[in-house]
Amino acid sequence: MRLISQISSRFLGTAIVLLITLLAYYLSDLIGFNSVLMALIIGVAVGNIIKLPESSTLGIKFSSGRVLEISIALMAFGINYGSLAKLGWQSVVLVAVTMIVVLVLTKSLAKKLNCPGSTGWLIGFGTAICGSAAIAALAPKVVKDKADIGLALAVVNLYGLIGMIAIPFLTAELLTDVENSILIGASLHAVGNVAGAGFAMSDTIGEMAVTIKLGRVALLTPALLIFGASFKEVENGVKKRAKLPWYLVAFILISIVFSFVALPSTFLTSVKHTSNFLLAMAMAAIGLKVGLRSLLTAGKKGLIFGGIIFAIALVVIVVLMKLLF
Repeated sequence: MRLISQISSRFLGTAIVLLITLLAYYLSDLIGFNSVLMALIIGVAVGNIIKLPESSTLGIKFSSGRVLEISIALMAFGINYGSLAKLGWQSVVLVAVTMIVVLVLTKSLAKKLNCPGSTGWLIGFGTAICGSAAIAALAPKVVKDKADIGLALAVVNLYGLIGMIAIPFLTAELLTDVENSILIGASLHAVGNVAGAGFAMSDTIGEMAVTIKLGRVALLTPALLIFGASFKEVENGVKKRAKLPWYLVAFILISIVFSFVALPSTFLTSVKHTSNFLLAMAMAAIGLKVGLRSLLTAGKKGLIFGGIIFAIALVVIVVLMKLLF
């Protein structure tokens, strides 16, 4: 009876989140927009326009918490360390050094620029590695206010879109095909951004850029271990090293094991779609709890910080590119 009561208490909120997610997918397919970000936007709109019943709270909390964690664990099936083996040592060094520089500067600049809450950490992590997936993977570890996740996602996706349009336009005649591939693959936030920019220039650039991008994605697991370990929990006034939550343990184990164990492509595709859908559900739930006024206030600082850290990443990549290639 207790289990039935718990399920029923979560039903309304989960149903609302599910409806928003389905609407987000429909609109995304219609206009060619990121479904995860669309779910977040619709969630924010609904949460600020409609007063939801108190009985929906548990379901929304479940969707923004446990559903998010499950989606992160499933993301690990898309990690393949074989991607690093396809890169030359110069590309591996460039990608690794850029990631380290961005993460180190994120830690210091987020405080100096007074980026609200954990937003700066999330924006820097998403910029350094793989956009929305990296933000989602780190978020439950460092976030106290779920609104930070929504803001970080919005900022990173915005700059990813700007970079996808601007870089090919600005560098097509200035850089060689190899240099354009490196710049696009090592800087843009999501695989979609990289593919959009690279293949817009040529098939050769697109293929090379995506290969470099997948090498960055493969670094998500060690980055989570290193970056996440820098956060400490406080218990009875004493700081202690934070334990890895279950979903990160699962993510790490899955990403390591299945980088070396081949799985059917149909299975991997199904898992990827499931993970994306659950992530969209989590973002819809988070959006329902975000106050529009606070989001707009924090958004200004987030945009400034995101622009600075993205510009730093581009400069580091160009400098390393000239030194190593």
